[in-house]
Amino acid sequence: MSLELVAVTYDARDPAGVAAFWGALLGREAVDGPDGVLLPGGGGQVGLEFVASDSVKAEPDRYHLHVTSAAPGDQERMVETALGLGAQHLDVGQLPEERHVVLRDPGGNEFCVIEHGNNFLAGCGLLGEVTCDGTRDVGLFWHEALGWPLVWDENEETAVQSPDGGTKVSWGGPPVAPKLRRNRQRFHLAATGLAADIARLVALGATEVGPDRGGVELIDPDGNEFLVTSSAT
Repeated sequence: MSLELVAVTYDARDPAGVAAFWGALLGREAVDGPDGVLLPGGGGQVGLEFVASDSVKAEPDRYHLHVTSAAPGDQERMVETALGLGAQHLDVGQLPEERHVVLRDPGGNEFCVIEHGNNFLAGCGLLGEVTCDGTRDVGLFWHEALGWPLVWDENEETAVQSPDGGTKVSWGGPPVAPKLRRNRQRFHLAATGLAADIARLVALGATEVGPDRGGVELIDPDGNEFLVTSSAT
């Protein structure tokens, strides 16, 4: 396919600071760009991008990350490392029997550290999942848009994953909270043929918004903004 998922873009008041946190946590090198800081993926891992914004954090965000544990004890070590880097524990109503740990990064973004032995994320790498609040229809849209296999499709929940493996992207199904404002997290895609890919995305159900950051902003069928730039950009 001609579209590549470059990164999940985060609005941040301190892009360099939040990028430094995630770079240290995931062991990635930061790349400075004209609009912010990129932590490239590779090996099937999705990249993370942090851009300057004055947007105010409001609950709930539609996207959050799942960091995995490859061996017994990794979850505790990862939580300790994250707290040392500036993360904070977060109570989102998780039940005592739930084994994941919910944290908030220095930019206010929720993420979970998943327990060892989680079969769904086995083999996905350290950044195991981008989990999204969204419908089955939007999961099917991204399956077609990216050309990634649909690796889960049950009870209105969907997930896709690159043919090369790595980070999964999932949607939890209904109920989906109403979208009240512009998302603070968005997908950034690169296209080898920008005009043709924009047309294909619109045919799949996206809506074109207009120019943004040297590319084109669109909205997916659930109303989520995303950016498509030329792969040369």
